[in-house]
Formats: sequence, structure tokens, C-alpha cells
Amino acid sequence: MRSNRATLRAGVSMAATLPMIAGALALGIPAAHAADGPARDTLAGTRPAWATAKADKGATADSSQVSARVYLAGRNAAGLAAYAKSVSDPASASYGRYLSAKQAQQRFGASSEQVAAVKAWLSSAGLKVTGVTRHYVSVSGDVAAAEKAFGTQLHNYAKGTKTYRAPAKTASAPESLNGAVLTVTGLDNAPHKASHNDQLPGPGAVFKNSGPFSSYYGSKTASTLPDAYGGKIPYAIKGYTGKQLRAAYGAGTYTGKGVRVAITDAFASPTIAFDAQTYAKKHGDAAWKTGQLSQVLPDTYTHTGADECDASGWYGEETLDVEAVHAVAPAANVTYVGAASCYDDDLLDSLSKIVDSHLADLVSNSWGDIEANQTPDLAAAYDQVFQFGAVEGIGFYFSSGDNGDEVANTGTKQVDTPANSAWVTAVGGTSLAVGKGDKYLWETGWGTEKATLSADGKSWTNFPGAFTSGAGGGTSKTVAEPFYQKGVVPDALAKANNAAGNRVVPDISAIADPNTGFLVGQTQTQADGSESYSEYRIGGTSLASPVIAAVQALAQEARGGKAIGFANPSIYAKYGTKAYHDVTDNPTGRQLAVARVDFVNGYDATDGLTTSVRSLGKDSSLSAVKGYDDVTGVGTPANGYVESFRRH
Repeated sequence: MRSNRATLRAGVSMAATLPMIAGALALGIPAAHAADGPARDTLAGTRPAWATAKADKGATADSSQVSARVYLAGRNAAGLAAYAKSVSDPASASYGRYLSAKQAQQRFGASSEQVAAVKAWLSSAGLKVTGVTRHYVSVSGDVAAAEKAFGTQLHNYAKGTKTYRAPAKTASAPESLNGAVLTVTGLDNAPHKASHNDQLPGPGAVFKNSGPFSSYYGSKTASTLPDAYGGKIPYAIKGYTGKQLRAAYGAGTYTGKGVRVAITDAFASPTIAFDAQTYAKKHGDAAWKTGQLSQVLPDTYTHTGADECDASGWYGEETLDVEAVHAVAPAANVTYVGAASCYDDDLLDSLSKIVDSHLADLVSNSWGDIEANQTPDLAAAYDQVFQFGAVEGIGFYFSSGDNGDEVANTGTKQVDTPANSAWVTAVGGTSLAVGKGDKYLWETGWGTEKATLSADGKSWTNFPGAFTSGAGGGTSKTVAEPFYQKGVVPDALAKANNAAGNRVVPDISAIADPNTGFLVGQTQTQADGSESYSEYRIGGTSLASPVIAAVQALAQEARGGKAIGFANPSIYAKYGTKAYHDVTDNPTGRQLAVARVDFVNGYDATDGLTTSVRSLGKDSSLSAVKGYDDVTGVGTPANGYVESFRRH
């Protein structure tokens, strides 16, 4: 299975600000094959591709310890998926007939008999049951017991310079359980290095933007810098605020009143309440009311170190998400659900908390990984949570990624996950121009090429420069084309990897380019070691996801508070209408660019400044074109978008 760690989306787009999470191990997807004995059901995806005969270092000692999770399939997995589709499709007679969390569990969750049978099987093999939730049974024990339970030997395998444990063949469960087991995680131990005594660190190192700035797009021209594309270009904006974003995406008089938005990330910023309130006061957003911002947090945190999840790096992600939602939907209630780490099991726990207690109708998630690191077992575990959410009227929004087609990042053209799931709304990114008087001017697909100023200040070196970052998108290699994309997504995209058609990312988009980004306020560790509040411009599809979730909160208010649920069928049903800005890479007929000045050290001019030109609409091999595209999806919300939900 994959490395079990997600990457926060904002890091790459901030250029020397928040640290990135360590890259994940590229694990392939193994083919399932028969287990020993006739009465076993294989659990696809549980043997990693790197567990090869050539890398085999021999059997793992029987006494070595294993901690695993056995995910439960529930009473009726096929029925869950079918009901999730029917209640989400405006063309279905069951549209909007959501179940309560209790009803969903009673109808589709694991029965007490199934749980008892799974526990009995695991215990009989010699494993100790350490926990039971609605979604899984966790166990611990020695290797010998795990091998007996899952019908496979565990061996040690070389991977790079290290050695990890993994199943020698695909794990399995007894056929007598009648399909009660969805999958198992934890049999492979790469690269788990948890310390149960970890505590959250203090705020990360300060980041600040240098000027000059534009206050709105084009307000300050870089008149002393070289031309680009035949003329002078504007300086990057200081960072848009809520008033500008609300105007751009047609908020009107809606505020998200009565709607609750959840946000999931790893860890929890210790200064989020102060930072969010300070930011709102400074920039004209409505003050946070008592109880409007709440947090649901784990008892302990793990993998907090800089070499694993880098906990303090996630504080900025949470801050961005919370402040962006409030800026666009100032009356919406916000619940932050923090994961104990950036590993899949912990992130799944956070998502499950939202579904199990119906903590919100809309969930923004600004994290993910590359599709090559996804395996069928984890995809199934995530999709089950998303489907339970759909039947309850909960919609999940995931940022599509910040590395374009991922070729520059990984060498392979691919999409990101969980944004590739057919059961979530994948949010792509744009460069946004808001002009004087908060007027929407245009958007391009987010994709940046950067060239720096020459030593003599008279030209741009190697103009237009190399690709730096851009909205994630493209065609999945593993997820089939969902019904709602058929007839909208061009065959050239849908069938790029498979004649039968695959899922294409994203579905919808919003502001993401850090050069036209959002102003965020956060307590950071300053250069002198003190901690204080400061502000910086930020972007990434980390920004696009909470912005779209906030716009959806406005739309839910517009339809009288009735939940939108899994939104993709509705989003595609509006395709080609005035509900969307149809975003292209060249909206003005001339190649667009901005000038940007940055502190070399990321916080002050002590070590000098660097000046660059950032060309817009240059997203690796991806292009924003007329109609649906794999940078911006169906487009961005226009003035008619929020209002269009009043009719449903």
C-alpha cells in the first residue's frame, strides 16, 4: 500500500514558506491472486509492488510485532454505492432523500454479528483486538499470528537503503466471513516511525512577502522593470481579501448563515482562534461569534517531526483553510477536525468522525498524494467514507494538487488522490484578476513559469523560464469514468488512458495561483525567536478547496438550508450555463504575466531581494481551453452560480 502520508497543498505554492511534507514512497498496485486453501477471499492491494523476489531478505522473525486495521465492508457495500448515487443525482427520484448518520449505519454499516465474527477470527489466530469502531477492528500481535490470520507470510524487503516488512503475497480473509472484510492495512511497515510521546511544536518560521504590491490587479505597474510579452506588467497583488473573492464568485448577500463547514488537516494550530479573529478584524470580515469556530482533536499526535509530517508546517494550512472559508462565507459555522498525523489511517479517522456524527454538510480537504502511491485497499477505505457521507447529504471537496501533470515532480504524468475519487469534488485552480471596485476581470488556468531579473536589470534571464507550479489535473489511470462526467468531459481526456473511459480531474475550480493569491494572517516564529502575528500572501489548490466549500455554503443557504450533499452531479448538470466563468489560458488575447519581488531569506531584506516575472496560464502539459478542461473543470462560480441552487 502507499506510504500512508499525505502532503499539505499550500507548501509548494508559497515559494520558500511552509516546509513540504516528506515525499511518499512510490508503491505500485499488485495483482490479486489466490491465497493458500480454497476458503479464502483475497484482499486486493495488500502486497506492495516493491516486495519482489529480488528484494526479499527472508522471513520476518515470528516474534516481531504487528499493528493492523481490518476495515469492515458493512452489510451491503453495493447498496451503499447505489444509494449514494441516487440521492446525489438531480435526475433521480431519490435526489436529496438523505439518511441520518444512525439510519445510514443501520442500513449499510457492519452488523454486530459481522463485527463479532471478524473479532473471533482475529482472536483465534492469536491477535489482540485493541479497538473497534464503526469502520474497522484494530489488532496487534506477533508476526506468526498475523501470518495465520491473513494467510500470507511476512518477509523483510530491501527498498532503497532500508529494509521494510511486507506480505509475501496478497493477504486474505476467511471466505466464511461472507465478505465482511473490506481490506487490511498495517501488514507492511514502510515507513512508520511513530513516537507516541510526541507533542505539537510551536509555530513555524516566519514568512513575509516583499513589495512592491498591487492592491487589486493592475493597480501598480512595474514601470522600471523590463517588458514582458511586448509591454509593462503589473506587480503581483498583496493578497486578495474576502470582499474581493466574494465579489468575484457571486456571493451577493449570502453569508452561509445556518450552514456548517468542516475542515480536515493534520495536527492543530495552537493559535488558530486568535489568528482568525485578528485577521477578520483587520480586513473587514465579520467578527467570529462565540462557538462559530470549533475544533475536534485527537488525544495524542504522532509523526510530528520535520522528517515525517512536520506538524508546524500544517498550522499554516489550517489557518489558510479557516480564514478563507470565513472570508467568503462569514456567517457559516466552521468545525476543524484535526488528524493525529498526516498518515492515511489518521486522516481516515478524521473523515469518519465527520460522517459518523454528521459534524457538517460540507468538508474541505487541502491535502493529498500522487495516484501512483494509491492502492486498491486504501481507495476502498476512503470511498466507503465518502459514500456514507453522500447518503447523509455530506459533500467532500479535495484540492487537485499543485504540481500540474506531476511530470516535473515525479517523472510520470498522473493525477492526485483522494481528488481522483469518483465520490469527491476535485477542486482545480486559477489565476484570478479582480480589478478596481472589486470587479471581476478574468481568470486563467493556474500554471506558472518563472524567470529572474538579469544582473544588470535590463532583461529577464532565460525568459519565460521554467515551470514552477500549477493546478493538478488530468486523467486517472485507476478510477473509471463516473456517470456525471459522461457527455461533458471530452473523449480525448476521458479515454486518454483507457478506451472505456476514466475519471478526469478536476470538477470545478477557484483562485489558487499564489501570484494572485489570498492574504493570510498567522502567528509565526519571527527572526528574533519571538512569536507574533504577521501576514503573507498564499495560494495553491489549498486555497481553491476552502473557497469552493465556502461558495457551496452560500449555495446551500440559497436553497433554504437544504444540504447539497455530493455535489458533482449538480455541478455537471449546470455545465455550459451562466453559472460558470468558462476559464481559458488566454482570456485577454495577450499572454499575461506579473512581476514579483521576494526576500531571499523569506522574511526580510537582510540577504537581499530577488525579482522575477511570473507567466500565467502555463500549467505543464495541461491547458485551460473553452469548455471543460483538466485544469479548471467546468470553470469557476459566476454571478449566477449561487442563485442557481434556489431552483432545486
